[in-house]
Amino acid sequence: MTTPAGTHIDEPHQMGIAQRLNWLRAGVLGANDGIVSTAAVVVGVAGASSEVMPVLLAGSAALVGGAISMALGEYVSVSSQRDSEKALIEKERRELAEEPEAEFAELVGLYRAQGLSEDTATKVAEELTERDALAAHLSAELNIDQDDVVSPWHAAFASAVAFTVGALLPMATILLLPHPMRIWFTFVAVLLALAITGYAAAWIGGADRGRAILRITIGGALALGATFLVGTLFGTAVA
Repeated sequence: MTTPAGTHIDEPHQMGIAQRLNWLRAGVLGANDGIVSTAAVVVGVAGASSEVMPVLLAGSAALVGGAISMALGEYVSVSSQRDSEKALIEKERRELAEEPEAEFAELVGLYRAQGLSEDTATKVAEELTERDALAAHLSAELNIDQDDVVSPWHAAFASAVAFTVGALLPMATILLLPHPMRIWFTFVAVLLALAITGYAAAWIGGADRGRAILRITIGGALALGATFLVGTLFGTAVA
């Protein structure tokens, strides 16, 4: 349920709900991508070579390149969303300045469509217009809070950091363990981590936890299995 603009204004909120959810979403997706993509690279290289240095180099390149790519992707995506929201806000501000009567009638109609009587809808529209006409129209027409426009920097930073944290797990597992067991331990560690991120993503979005966990772990297992097979075949061919 959307909290009306101005409610609990004395509370020390640092950012709005949209920004917090956006930050969490970017973080979870970044961690998930960091785990899967980096694990796939290091497992594939480990399947081709038992030496540590090729795995370290390939994993480091995947980590750095992936973190930058995720940050840029989130920044561009959220910037586009923010620009669209700002354009809608400016459009609504202009319409209120040019056609206040028509906009008021539209606001009353929107409240009537929600089930309010004509008198109640008019009274609500009058009170909200007196308080903050722009906020009332943005909320009723577009479900936008002008003080809660998402930040592309928050999303980019969260995504890059989360990707890095996620990528460090398969890197540490495959570099610190001896060759015969490191690949299988990496498989286990990665699938457990993916189950956690899948649960977190489902919790944030209010989706079914079990289905999300199953979907992400199966996808991760397929990715690791495919790259390990490619690495093994390549290593055998080179040998």
